Amino acid sequence: THWKHGGIVGVFGYGGGVIGRYCDLPEQFPGVAHFHTIRVNQPGGKFYTTEYLRQLCDLWDFRGSGLTNMHGSTGDIVLLGTQTPQLEEIFFELTHNMNQDLGGSGSNLRTPSDCVGEARCEWSCYDTQALCYDLTQEYQDELHRPAFPYKFKLKFDDCPNCCVASIARADISFIGTWKDDIKIDQEAVAAYVGGEFPPNGGSHAGRDWGPFDIMKEVVNLCPTECMKYEKGKLAINNRECTRCMHCINVMPRALRIGDDRGLSILVGAKAPILDGAQMGTMLVPFIKVEEPYDEIKEVVENIWDWWMEEGKNRERLGELMKRQGMQKLLEVTGIKADARHVQEPRTNPYIFWKEEEVEGGFDRDINEFRKYHQR
Repeated sequence: THWKHGGIVGVFGYGGGVIGRYCDLPEQFPGVAHFHTIRVNQPGGKFYTTEYLRQLCDLWDFRGSGLTNMHGSTGDIVLLGTQTPQLEEIFFELTHNMNQDLGGSGSNLRTPSDCVGEARCEWSCYDTQALCYDLTQEYQDELHRPAFPYKFKLKFDDCPNCCVASIARADISFIGTWKDDIKIDQEAVAAYVGGEFPPNGGSHAGRDWGPFDIMKEVVNLCPTECMKYEKGKLAINNRECTRCMHCINVMPRALRIGDDRGLSILVGAKAPILDGAQMGTMLVPFIKVEEPYDEIKEVVENIWDWWMEEGKNRERLGELMKRQGMQKLLEVTGIKADARHVQEPRTNPYIFWKEEEVEGGFDRDINEFRKYHQR
């Protein structure tokens, strides 16, 4: 295209936050000879006051093009189009008068992004805004001074509904879940079946879909077939449940999430830049979310140490995992292999014995072994 973009320009002390855009026809189009993009760290859960939005728009009308993107796929407020001499002026106004920081851009930690969480959501399994804020403060260097092989995203979803799509976009996604049973209100189940309550919270009320069919719309759509409806009662085999939340979404007044709540950590999701799109892979099935979040930070930092050492230029974490294998990831994070790491039988047989782990090594005397281990 007619645009060159990249980290050619920035603000003092920061390596990220400004994406340089230069037109290759500056003489013909002097008004857009520069058209830099500024990323601004969005507030937790994307809560705004109208006063703040007016301040931001006034600043961008005065110093930039007036074009904004609310929000980019990383999550940031994106301010599109300004000239090089305006960058320090905008930065001073944001940081000194609006108490607002720049977001991430380039080969660094991108701006951590979270869902609305406990502030509004009844399915909330942990405080996404507290965890997102803590990790944003902890990793300021990684956010503003690019030193990674490529971009790295942390995203925080409060339940398996995954409202910020972390499972499809984040190098590390933190998805709320629970360990105990789904709570069932059998009277409310009967009310759904009897047509007293509209399914899906009334969101499909635009046309007449006919009477609610619990078998067709809930039980038969369960991915693990762990539900049954007999004699007017709904039963769930919670040991087989994968917490997909479809049944809860259809009948929110009848089914509730459990009380033993925490999060799962998935890794390696990304868009199709070098090696095709990937969804997140389960790494930590369940962890309690308790300040100061040291267990969570240990997982993040162990992954960074490995990726920064072994990752190629422009290689996301998911591509490194594909190249070196799941077993290597488990080794560097100190996490033991678990059946829940396997998507389905024989799809990722990544566990291999090392010689030092085998008593007597690989060259032991088979006849001596057979004295104690008959066929």
